[in-house]
Amino acid sequence: MGVEERRQQLIGVALELFSRRSPDEVSIDEIASAAGISRPLVYHYFPGKLSLYEAALQRPSDDLAARFVEPAEGPLGARLLRVMGRYFDFVEEHGPGFSALMRGGPAVGSSTTNALVDSVRQAAYVQILSHLDVTDPPARLELVVRSWISLAESTALIWLDGRRIPRAELETQLVHDFAALTAVSAAYDEEMGALLRRVIEAEPADGPFGDLVGRLIALAS
Repeated sequence: MGVEERRQQLIGVALELFSRRSPDEVSIDEIASAAGISRPLVYHYFPGKLSLYEAALQRPSDDLAARFVEPAEGPLGARLLRVMGRYFDFVEEHGPGFSALMRGGPAVGSSTTNALVDSVRQAAYVQILSHLDVTDPPARLELVVRSWISLAESTALIWLDGRRIPRAELETQLVHDFAALTAVSAAYDEEMGALLRRVIEAEPADGPFGDLVGRLIALAS
C-alpha cells in the first residue's frame, strides 16, 4: 500500500472511530488495531493523535460546509429548512465527533481545528448572505446571521444530549429563530426592516415563515 493510500486508510479508520466516540476516548492502539497495522506504523504516518485528529476532521468539515450549499430557488424559509435537514443529518452521522469538535476535545487550542470550525461557520455565513442577495452586509445583519449560526450549533449540541425534542421540530424552530432574530433587529433598524419585508413578501402562507406568523397570532389571541 502506497504512502498516500495508507494515510487515507488511517484517516478513514480514525474518522469512523471519532464519529462514534469522543476523540479523547480513542487511543492510537485502537486506531492501529482497526487499521490492521502496528502502533509504530501509525506514528510513521502521523506524529501523534492530534495530527491524525486534525486530518480526520478535514473531511467532515468539508462535508458540513457543503451542506449549507442550496440552490437559490424558491422562498427563503423552505431553503433554510432544507439546509437544517442536511445539517442535522450530519450531526446524527458524526454525533460524538461533532460534539468533541465544538466543545473541545484533545485538540483544544489547536490552530488547525479552530480554523476548520471557523471555515464551516464562514461557509454558512457566506451562503446565508447569498440567499439574502446581500454582498455588503450592514452590522446588524452580520450580527443576526452569525448569531443564528451559533444558535444552530448550540441547539445541535444540546439536542445530542438525550434527543428529548423531535429533530424535525428543532429544524423548523431554527428556521423560525432566523425569522425572529431578523424581525427583532428590523424593529430597531429601517434597513433591516426593508430586508425583512422583501423576504416575507416572497414567502407563501404555508411556508415555515408563514407558519411562524400563524402561531404567533394564535398565541396572542
